Amino acid sequence: MGSSPYVHPLPSPSTPVGRDGLAALLARPAKAVVALDFDGTLAEIVPDPEQARAHPDAVPALAELAPRVASVAVVTGRPAGVAVRYGGFAGVPGLEHLVVLGHYGAERWDAVSGTVSAPAPHPGVAAARAELPGFLDGIGAWNGVWIEEKGRAVAVHTRRASDPQAAFEALRGPLGELAARHGLIVEPGRMVLELRPPGMDKGRALADYVRETEAEAVLYAGDDLGDLPAFAAVEKLRSEGIPGLLVCSGSNEVPELAERADLLLPGPSAVVAFLGLLAQRL
Repeated sequence: MGSSPYVHPLPSPSTPVGRDGLAALLARPAKAVVALDFDGTLAEIVPDPEQARAHPDAVPALAELAPRVASVAVVTGRPAGVAVRYGGFAGVPGLEHLVVLGHYGAERWDAVSGTVSAPAPHPGVAAARAELPGFLDGIGAWNGVWIEEKGRAVAVHTRRASDPQAAFEALRGPLGELAARHGLIVEPGRMVLELRPPGMDKGRALADYVRETEAEAVLYAGDDLGDLPAFAAVEKLRSEGIPGLLVCSGSNEVPELAERADLLLPGPSAVVAFLGLLAQRL
């Protein structure tokens, strides 16, 4: 096979375990799972989450990559159906076997069937959602703060507040107490606090899926605090002999994630470009 001057080399991971993970993926792609967060990884972070859409090159890159690996999975805190719509993943040639693990793995959409499977919703979510407006008003937190309905979870955003970080920090404790009263936990993100049921996170969802597919290598890319459990799952899989590559999208925003990553990429456009290069290599 000849080389082309127009094909850029793959970025090299900065860690030995990351280089081993990439090498294993390149050597045995048919046994590799590529798992990706949605917001901040395949889609840019925007002020209104309902306006988030996958990067224009994301679906073409995934459609080229997916037939070359064991599986591509999108692992997101969003409802699975919402991620499918905002990603434009349905009915795309090449993505016939894409899986979306929504609500941190509590929901699953399979492209092969086009349907979402999920357990019954946790009753605490509806109770907390009903209480939130009065609760926020009572603690004087309405200015620039808004609630996002997520079906199996409910999120409070501070990105529009005059001081988003101060509002975020001020709400963590009170929302934690509200969540606990309803049997929920709080998942922090970038200027967002999400109240959701316990027992499922991206790490458990990813580990279960890797075992289901009997993968022998795994790549995970994410951008936020909610991706830390997935990073931990890959680290555990590596300790069990399954090579893995950890990619951080947006190297400066979440230092806790960046310092554990093998490869830092400056946002969704770079992640999508990396996926395209990976597909070319395979």
